[in-house]
Amino acid sequence: MGTEASLELGPSSLTDALYESVRKRIVNGEIPQGEKVTEVRLASEYNVARPTAKAALERLTALGLLRRTAHKTAVVPVLDQAEIRDLFFSRMTIETAAVSVLGQIGKVPEPAARAQVAIEYAARDRLFENQVEADIAFHTALVAGAHSWRLSRMHELIIGEVHLTMGQYKAHRKADPSTVAQEHASILQAIEAGDPRIAVMHMTYHLEQAQSRLLSTLSEDLNATT
Repeated sequence: MGTEASLELGPSSLTDALYESVRKRIVNGEIPQGEKVTEVRLASEYNVARPTAKAALERLTALGLLRRTAHKTAVVPVLDQAEIRDLFFSRMTIETAAVSVLGQIGKVPEPAARAQVAIEYAARDRLFENQVEADIAFHTALVAGAHSWRLSRMHELIIGEVHLTMGQYKAHRKADPSTVAQEHASILQAIEAGDPRIAVMHMTYHLEQAQSRLLSTLSEDLNATT
């Protein structure tokens, strides 16, 4: 799918700018699930060299926002219910471990606190795209705050798919944004109180609610097409 005019990139590194632009288009559903994203396509749409397009595709694939088919064509993945359950199993394992560590320390990482402020502003103003970005930043900051390189690396392997599901299915819109913001706040309060058990409990509840909304949305989408 081409465009009549080249899409413009920002002033940062060309590969970084290309990666960020395509990432947002995938997450927001502008490039939908199942659609092919090739070097030729990106080079044409953005008027960049194919090596630049290839580098961006490799980053998006590593993040889980694209998958390579048997013929090595990159496509936006279509996640079924089993994959979503497995994705949340992985999230639960990693993120509850992180908040347990943070609860023992009794200190909220500053980036997580900033992300929570952004979540609350987005909830107030009903800015759903901003809410998604801040939500991803919140969870990433909590995992990073555990100061385990391997735990963070495992989280990096799934966070792209998490972002993809939040953006493309828009399941978070089923919940009152202030409710989601409060779920996050409860996690931070338990960490600050130095109570790892309660922190894990709140994180578990939050992720269970998110998974339920996502599976419900997916089921509705499947029913609408049958």
